[in-house]
Amino acid sequence: MQAQGDAAKGALKFAKSDPELAWQFRLLQADALMWRGMSEDAIGVLSSPATPPSSESSNIEKLSIEGVAYGRLHAFPKAASALQRADRLCFANQDPRCGEVLRAHGVLAIEQGQPAIARPFFRSSLSFARQRSDKFMEATALLNLGVASLKEEHFDEAVDWTDAAQQVANSIGAGMLATKALGNLGWAYYNLGDFERSLELSESADKRAFELSDVIDQLSYLNNSGYAYAQLSDYPRATRSYEQALSLATQIKNQQHMYNALRALALVAIEQGDLDTALRDSDKAISIAHQDNNRLNELYPLLVKGIATAEGRDRSEGEKILREVKFDPKASLSLRWRASHALAQLYERAGHNADADREYRAALVTFESARDTVRREEIQLAFFTNATRIYDDYIHFLVSHGKVNDALRQAEFSRARTLAQGLRSLSRNVSPNAALNLRNVAPRCRGSVLFYWLGAKQSYLWFITNNAITLFTLPPQKEIDLAVQRYLKALVGPAAGQDYANSDGRLLYSQLIAPIVNHIPKNSKIFIVPDGSLNNLNFETLIVPEPQPHFLIEDAIIVNANSLRLLTASCAPRKQDPLSLLLIGNSTAPNNRYPELPKAQDQMEKVSSHFQGNRIQTLRRDQATPTAYAASRPEQFSYIHFVAHGTASRLSPLDSAIILSKSGDGGDSFKLYAREIIQHPLKAKLVTISSCYGAGDRAYTGEGLVGLSWAFLRAGAHSVVAALWEATDVSTEKLMDNFYEQIARGIPPESALRNAKLAILHSEFHSPFYWAPF
Repeated sequence: MQAQGDAAKGALKFAKSDPELAWQFRLLQADALMWRGMSEDAIGVLSSPATPPSSESSNIEKLSIEGVAYGRLHAFPKAASALQRADRLCFANQDPRCGEVLRAHGVLAIEQGQPAIARPFFRSSLSFARQRSDKFMEATALLNLGVASLKEEHFDEAVDWTDAAQQVANSIGAGMLATKALGNLGWAYYNLGDFERSLELSESADKRAFELSDVIDQLSYLNNSGYAYAQLSDYPRATRSYEQALSLATQIKNQQHMYNALRALALVAIEQGDLDTALRDSDKAISIAHQDNNRLNELYPLLVKGIATAEGRDRSEGEKILREVKFDPKASLSLRWRASHALAQLYERAGHNADADREYRAALVTFESARDTVRREEIQLAFFTNATRIYDDYIHFLVSHGKVNDALRQAEFSRARTLAQGLRSLSRNVSPNAALNLRNVAPRCRGSVLFYWLGAKQSYLWFITNNAITLFTLPPQKEIDLAVQRYLKALVGPAAGQDYANSDGRLLYSQLIAPIVNHIPKNSKIFIVPDGSLNNLNFETLIVPEPQPHFLIEDAIIVNANSLRLLTASCAPRKQDPLSLLLIGNSTAPNNRYPELPKAQDQMEKVSSHFQGNRIQTLRRDQATPTAYAASRPEQFSYIHFVAHGTASRLSPLDSAIILSKSGDGGDSFKLYAREIIQHPLKAKLVTISSCYGAGDRAYTGEGLVGLSWAFLRAGAHSVVAALWEATDVSTEKLMDNFYEQIARGIPPESALRNAKLAILHSEFHSPFYWAPF
């Protein structure tokens, strides 16, 4: 804003004495206005003097700014005319400002809904900038390539372009460009299903844009935040964000952002059951898109209108609109799967079950086509969230019509996809009907399986034994989630559970375990395939009320599994390799945030004592570095044990890390990141992460907890022992000593861990706080 004011003063000062210099200031003023989203004001500044700039260079810059300004006002003929004149001036010379003309052509194509046409212009602008070492133009071109990828729904590609733009912008201190990149990343991650990260990025960008008086981008970030709030079911905040965006867009007469806000308001109105508002706002958005001759933009609010119409009084008209969206050549994959999902619900309500089943399957096939385009592993983790509602509605539909095993197959197909594909045990195009003998899982693994699905309307438990697959209905997800949250909060204090009085521990037992308890022999093995918040819950801590109150661990051996496919694979006979141990820990403190662990050396000595006569490699103190782990050839060990601090990153789980000693090159060289762990294939029977939060902090839809534990499984470890919360040194040392003593005697890890926990439980450390984190 200050730059704009100073430029205006300069233009006024030199208007008579030096008209060309005055034009330089006027161009700076118009450019500042454009960055603030004030296109109409920018055109006014450039139109005020009757005489155009005398230099070709200034005239090229004037025309490129006008082209973008008219484009953003959707005055497309005027925009095209300005850029054609700029092209003629650039044809005869290679003025540095001609790179801006290329960018302006791309922006105009984006405003017209033509990202494929925009992309070559942005690439040419990028080449132009790099040839001249123009870092600002380079960052702008990279950012715009990210925008084109967003428009084409190539969201992982958009992340790559936008990350690159942000790095260049930060390197030259271009705060507004860096803010735009931050906001665009927020939108990319929203579309990739990572709503928490999207919200954090969008709100951060909104705050920066407000500080920079960048109204046009603030509009985008407000809408982005609203979408994230809506996905997190916070509809009041979502509505406030959209209404604020609509008000700002109306003030600056920005049609595109008025359209964006209206489309979003229509969508949230449907979620709240306000069909009249949904129809009104969707019609307004359709009208704006139609005036611009932008068919793709018409389709989004048309989908909302179809849903509102179908849920209202005119099912036939709603079906017609939804089919129009689904089969339109301009429709994106996300529009098609959402239209199929809406049609499936329409047919289900009408009792047309065969049609409903066909559309549910079509929605999932289309979604899988979109998922196949996502190649980056971390992005795959979140992307599946986009299909949560489709799977939930379809599973509920199948169960309602008695197709219990079909529902289980669909639920299983959604589980651990990224993990399994990374291990090459599941191809990308496998279908839920691919060979998986559901009845073979329990006998092969010599235990019972509890497979959970937490749904919005109804949750389910499939109980799989040697003889049968039985379905039990459970309360809706929200009710279970609240109980889990309360119970987890109670478990992280030393007094937790000492008197077996916790009502949530009892409630969760009655909901999740009691329906099948009479069918499980004492001390038998139970495999839990959890869902949602149940990934954060240690089922061993659930309180069994009869005959005397006690913890579930005292009745059964409990093992968590990611999916039925991976569980079945893990139960296959394995060659028994000689015992060998890679022991890493007792590292030097890299900084004040991660002090040395006082009991680390004692734990390492006790663990190693159980491997005497076997091959042991120990990395301690200065030798315990991420580089040394990689150099140790970890694939040659049957057991790997870490004694160190651990961190869990919620927004970026593959940035979770084991804290070791510095490798000598400063920075974060002391962090063994989850993303690095994946790069070193393992054959270990067991990896133990004796640190805090090794299991991870965030559960992804279908994938479960993702963090250090997931990374070691992804690298090929057969089993992992890791902590759900901060473990105490005293009880951990005793637990690990007992655990490895039994391992050395040939007792399977799951039984050894349970026995070690029971020994702690029956000692002075009775509370689950001490024995249940692992």
